[in-house]
Amino acid sequence: MQTTTAAAARPAPTREFSSAFAWYVLIILTACYTLSFIDRQILSLLVGPIKKDLGLSDTKVGLLQGLAFSVFYTLLGLPLGRIADTKNRRNLIGVSVLLWSLFTGACSLARSFWSLIFTRIGVGFGEAGLSPAAYSMFSDMYPKERLGVALSIFYMGVFLGQSLALLVGGTTVEAVSHMSSITLPLLGTMAPWRITFLVAAVPGIPFALLVYTLREPVRRGLLNVSKLGPRATLREVGTRWSSVAGISAGMICQAICNYGFMAWAPTFFARAHHWAPGQTGRALGVIIATFGCLGMYAGGKISDVWLKKGRFDAPLRVGIPSAIGTAILFPLAFLSHSATLTLALICPALFCLALPMGTAAAALQMIFPNQVRGQVSAFYLFCLNLGGLSLGPLMPGVLNDYVFHSEAAIGKSIAITIGAGAVLMLIVFLATQRPYRNHYRMLNRAEA
Repeated sequence: MQTTTAAAARPAPTREFSSAFAWYVLIILTACYTLSFIDRQILSLLVGPIKKDLGLSDTKVGLLQGLAFSVFYTLLGLPLGRIADTKNRRNLIGVSVLLWSLFTGACSLARSFWSLIFTRIGVGFGEAGLSPAAYSMFSDMYPKERLGVALSIFYMGVFLGQSLALLVGGTTVEAVSHMSSITLPLLGTMAPWRITFLVAAVPGIPFALLVYTLREPVRRGLLNVSKLGPRATLREVGTRWSSVAGISAGMICQAICNYGFMAWAPTFFARAHHWAPGQTGRALGVIIATFGCLGMYAGGKISDVWLKKGRFDAPLRVGIPSAIGTAILFPLAFLSHSATLTLALICPALFCLALPMGTAAAALQMIFPNQVRGQVSAFYLFCLNLGGLSLGPLMPGVLNDYVFHSEAAIGKSIAITIGAGAVLMLIVFLATQRPYRNHYRMLNRAEA
């Protein structure tokens, strides 16, 4: 390994960011993240017609919403994280946006379960490049005491995307649902649910072009080496394994709750209360955007305030009230027989669930040197999505098919999935606080 100065290790060309441009980058990347969740979430509104057209079970629908997407999203995140640590991060993001949008459009052409699996894999392939590169860029643009808020704003894309998917997707589905089929040039005759995928894919090209208005930031927090090889990277992770494992495991549990809710809540209202997609999309869309984003921002703000007061475990501490609120409120919501009460309980439940989503990502950035942040972020997302994004959508479907043997039991299945995930999240975060504080101090001493 060749030793050099930190300044020499910086990739060229790079320039300092003004505060205004840093906010511009944050807004553009948050918009891209929002788009990614529109493309990811849109399938949840189309469960009924897709099941009918392709002859699928609830378990297969759970696989389409979870495992089919998450396998390549997680596996490819690791090498793409390496690229984010060594190459131009802006270019990686631009290509990723274009790729996942093309595969979202390709979902409209699927004629079987397996062809839809393939296109969902492609969406995951494209989206895998965004988050590791974005996390790394933000850690170079914002000081530690502001990183929690910055990443929480970025993570608002989760709820903004899910909300827009429900609002726009629900309206689109409702608008074309009275049509038996639609004929398009070159594509021929298509069922209405296929048109929804095409509508979701269109914004990808202008969003990819917007990414190229950004600049690559100066890399900060570099170790005094030009590059860390695989062994050195593993050594850096190994010295902090308990924090990495704890943060990853805790957020796997959080992701099970989040993705289980997002994948099946529209179906719950359709089956339990006979709501149309448009009605469901409007109700859930407003709630998710409002209370999800409020919780995300509040979590980042609380973490940053605690960090300034010397509570080095602040990013994890935020997860404790999150787990408690989630474990109580979500099961009550989905076991209720009143649609009004369910919606009322979902509001504070989502606020609680959202609290640690940005702070957990910031927590990892705060304890690693620059040369491995993209790879660590990719590993974190690998764990988060292989576990949470796979199991969250899958478990309610499995419980429905193999435990309750009834589509009408979807409320119970969602309640069990989220309740169990939240309790495990609480246990893991409590156990990880002490080692995380030690690893935070360790990096600060090294940088000093």
